[in-house]
Amino acid sequence: MRMRERDALRPRRFRTAMTMGLAALGAMSLTGCHLDMWIQPKAKPLQNNTFFDNGMASRPEVPHTVIHIADSEPMRADNPFYTGFANGKLVTRIPDQALQKFNGSLQAMMERGRDRFTVFCTPCHGATGDGNGMIALRGFSLRRQPGNYHTRRLLEAPDGHFFDVMTKGYGTMYSYAARIPAPEDRWAIVSYIRALQLSQNATLNDVPPEERQKLEAAPSAPTGSEPVRP
Repeated sequence: MRMRERDALRPRRFRTAMTMGLAALGAMSLTGCHLDMWIQPKAKPLQNNTFFDNGMASRPEVPHTVIHIADSEPMRADNPFYTGFANGKLVTRIPDQALQKFNGSLQAMMERGRDRFTVFCTPCHGATGDGNGMIALRGFSLRRQPGNYHTRRLLEAPDGHFFDVMTKGYGTMYSYAARIPAPEDRWAIVSYIRALQLSQNATLNDVPPEERQKLEAAPSAPTGSEPVRP
């Protein structure tokens, strides 16, 4: 049976549904990856908003709201471990509570940070944190390059800044609080970011004395010499 004859035998409703489905798929293929679906109007805390009668974007708490305190810990709003802030300012160092989650082992904390950084951060920020990850280079057209951790601004940024960015998002970067729900994992990433910064900007003075002696004692290759080939 020829195709036209076969299509003529199909119910009209079936042909109509097929046509509408193909049209919808075509529209999705044209608009599904557009930045406007991601970067869209939103209300930030404490902004003005004419939609509400009081002109404020932030809404009051529901009456009789009860704050839940888990595991008898202090209120999270006042705990730098959960917020990255102390007395209204970003903390300059990783809270001790974060290190305690790794039994006081800085090495274990940094290894966890490297693991989480590799999973969630390298696609945009790159393996060395220079902002040249594969998504930024090839997979997605961003209006602004992802942050380069080796710029002066981020080298001098307090530790709480990186935790706050992961928690709330920054610019076109959305919040990673749902993807990295454990605060200690976010702090572990902060520790690894600091290690990356040191690795790319270290000097001989940053090397421990015993290791520095080995470097100074090692013979240096003459300038312009060719490497020894086997």
